[in-house]
Amino acid sequence: MLSMMVGSRSIDPAEIMHFLLHPDPADPLSQVVWQSRVPRTFLVLVAGSALGVAGGLMQAVTRNPMTDPGILGVNAGASLLVVIGLAFFGVTDISHYMWWSFAGATITSVAVFAIGNTGPMRGSPVRMTLSGVALGAVLGGFTSAVLLTNSEVLERMRGWSAGTTASQPLDATLSITPFIVVGLLIAVASTRALDVLSLGEAAAVAMGAHPQRTRLVVLIAIALLAGGATAAAGPIGFIGLLAPHLARMIVGPHQGWIMAYSIVLAPAVLGVSDVIGRVITSGEVPVGVVTAFVGAPLLIYMVRKYRIPEV
Repeated sequence: MLSMMVGSRSIDPAEIMHFLLHPDPADPLSQVVWQSRVPRTFLVLVAGSALGVAGGLMQAVTRNPMTDPGILGVNAGASLLVVIGLAFFGVTDISHYMWWSFAGATITSVAVFAIGNTGPMRGSPVRMTLSGVALGAVLGGFTSAVLLTNSEVLERMRGWSAGTTASQPLDATLSITPFIVVGLLIAVASTRALDVLSLGEAAAVAMGAHPQRTRLVVLIAIALLAGGATAAAGPIGFIGLLAPHLARMIVGPHQGWIMAYSIVLAPAVLGVSDVIGRVITSGEVPVGVVTAFVGAPLLIYMVRKYRIPEV
């Protein structure tokens, strides 16, 4: 409701409900509701739930509560391929470059898990996290190099590259929604296997689980969720890290409840950040910038004040 009400022009809840039920193309206020507020709020709901669940999946499969798609470089991989598609292959529509985003998220996820599961410390949460951080830094550097050497793409991607909910029409968000819904369904279906995997690989195998198969299925879900959210809203950080932590504080380590609460909490955090970005200055601060300012202090406060259970 706040996302629908707050902006450069405040709209009364009664007026919002009236124009939602009775659109009027001739009324400027109706156009604000349907051309700006509805697409933006829907994107907050879709991208927020995708990022929150993707973060929960990453924390579960790496057994490390301090990871998310941003930290492990998945968002950076999706962003790089989108920028390459725009700069060198003339891709301009989200229905085309979302495939580049899915591919970037998939390749990066596979690379991080491959690096983290080789060598003498295979499967180590610390090794996997460091691999993702290093890979994300390299991919981010390539993205910056492409943008800085191509002024046209830089201008087009200026807001998107910081993470924004203001740039996509409703049709664009609707085009990625089926993929995110599939990712959410895969995530929910994987919760029992992730609960078993949290006991450790040896214990999971002894209980009849298949850790590698579980990781592969979860990788597909992460690619769909993080890739879809990044294609629509750009690389938004901290949501995938913060929402599962909030959920874990409320419901404990059960993956099914963590996923369910993340679907609700992540859009709430993203929506509040988006509203703050609209009113904090005379212009507008991209939501990806605000999530860092909101998420980092809140996460530090939670870590210091509460005992957050291990995954």
